Amino acid sequence: MDELKFRRQAYGEPNCQDEDFLSAMLDSPERESFVNDLKKLDSKIERALKVDVPDDLAAKLLLNQQLHQHQAQRRKSGFMLALVASVAFIAGVSFTLLRMAPVDLGEHALAHVYHETMALTVDDNIGVDEVNFQLAAMGTLGDAKFVKQPGRVFYSTDCDFQGVKSLHLVMQGEHGGKVTLFIVPLEDRMVLDEAFADNNYIGKGFATDKAYMLLVGEDTADLGYVKEEIKQTFI
Repeated sequence: MDELKFRRQAYGEPNCQDEDFLSAMLDSPERESFVNDLKKLDSKIERALKVDVPDDLAAKLLLNQQLHQHQAQRRKSGFMLALVASVAFIAGVSFTLLRMAPVDLGEHALAHVYHETMALTVDDNIGVDEVNFQLAAMGTLGDAKFVKQPGRVFYSTDCDFQGVKSLHLVMQGEHGGKVTLFIVPLEDRMVLDEAFADNNYIGKGFATDKAYMLLVGEDTADLGYVKEEIKQTFI
């Protein structure tokens, strides 16, 4: 059982008695400790479900409605994460649970694009020095930087990827279309898909030595063009 399959099984059912799962867990003290932590998390969630529902629950759920709806449409696991996040919020332990939960980078990238539509309307011309300054100011990517201008950059700001401080750029594609780029620090809980999409956007994901790169746009050629720009200029 490979690492990704083991982690997905552990998150979905930490008390699973399947022989392959148990064998994979016992092969590594780190895996066994990881599964034990998830079992404790299940117990916390079970206790949280027993608390009284707050009067303002509806208002709190509405704040996160857009992200939750998007995750529900993409896959069942996204819905489960949204449910866990809501329960954790009610119980007052959301930060701890979210830091332990896996992050599907493709889903999160698409949700960010829909949530921050204003970014696609900005028409600035941001230089590489300003982008590198923002990378350094984040404090989450070490000495990562662009060695030269990676094509035209219309928009650049820091953003939050499930508790991880990241960088959000909008760049120009080969055919003039805009491509959103998210630069996310490497973390074991991140789940990276090389390709993802919904009814409006397509996306590509790849990893460098220092970060995950998530590209979202409307044209495959634009995505490929920006991907090559990044590979040639980001270290």
